[in-house]
Amino acid sequence: MLRPFQLLAFFLISSFGLFSCTSEDETSLTDSDISTDAESFFDLSYGSHPQQTYDIYLPAGRSSLSTKVIVLVHGGAWVSGDKSEMNNIVDFLQQDHPDHAIVNINYVLATQNTPAFPNQFADLEAVVNTLTSEAEQFQILPIFGFIGVSAGAHLSMMYDYVYDIDDQVKFVANIVGPTDLTDPFYTADPDYEATIAFYVDETQYPNTTNYAQAVSPAYNVSFACSPTVMFYGNQDMTVPLSNGELLDQRLSEEMITHSFTIYDGGHGDDWSETDWNNVALQIGEYINSYLIIE
Repeated sequence: MLRPFQLLAFFLISSFGLFSCTSEDETSLTDSDISTDAESFFDLSYGSHPQQTYDIYLPAGRSSLSTKVIVLVHGGAWVSGDKSEMNNIVDFLQQDHPDHAIVNINYVLATQNTPAFPNQFADLEAVVNTLTSEAEQFQILPIFGFIGVSAGAHLSMMYDYVYDIDDQVKFVANIVGPTDLTDPFYTADPDYEATIAFYVDETQYPNTTNYAQAVSPAYNVSFACSPTVMFYGNQDMTVPLSNGELLDQRLSEEMITHSFTIYDGGHGDDWSETDWNNVALQIGEYINSYLIIE
C-alpha cells in the first residue's frame, strides 16, 4: 500500500559515517538548575506519546541570550526511522559549531490509525514550544536551524514554511527531501490515492483541499519561508530530481535565499565522500550566516 512513498526510508547512515561519532554517557534531566558546563540529556519528553522524545546537547559557556539551536530530523518515509540515525552528525556539529545547542528529535511514526500529516508537523511545533518554554532552564536562545534528511527534510520545510508563525526558524537544510507529492513520479503509482489517504488525516483539512498539495513544501512557498539549502541526486529513484527543481523554481519566484546542489547518484547512499564533505561545508555556511552566535 505504501509504494512508492515507502521507498522514502532513510538509509544514509553509512554516508554520514564521514562525520565521526563519539560516545557519551546517557544523562537524565532531573534538576532544573543546569550548569553551563557541556551537558547532554537523552530521551526527554515533549509530549505524552512514547515516541515524542528528544536528545539535547548543550555547549559549555552557553547563555539564554546567545546560544541558538540546531534541530536534527530523521527520515524513514514518515513510518519508520529513529533519531539515533542522526547521531553521526552530532559530533561534526559539536566540533565545527561548538557554541550551538543541538537537538535530535523523534516524532510519532505514521500508522493506519495515526496519519503522518498534520500530526508530524504538530510534533515539530511541540518540540519548538517545549524548547522555548524551557529556554531559561537550558540556558539557550530559542532560535533554530533545522537539518532534515528525506522525510525529515520534508517535515522541516513544512514546519518552517507553514507553521513557524513566530519566525523562530532561521534556515532549513533539505537533504533529498520530497517537496511535491503531486509529481508524476508518485501519481503514476496505481496505489497513489490510497497512499495519500494513508498519510493524510483528511478531517484536519477543508473538504475541498488538494491534500497532496497541502502537504507539499513546494506548494507552500511564500515570502515567509526561511533560507533553504538543498541537496539532491540526479539519479534518485526515491525522491526525483524534479522535486528539487520545482522547489528551486518556487523559492526563486518568491525571492527566498536558497542554494540548490545536484550530485551524481541517487538518494545519498551512493554519493562520494567529496560530495558529503560539500554538504557539510554548505550547511556550515548556513549555520554561520543565519544562526550566528552574537
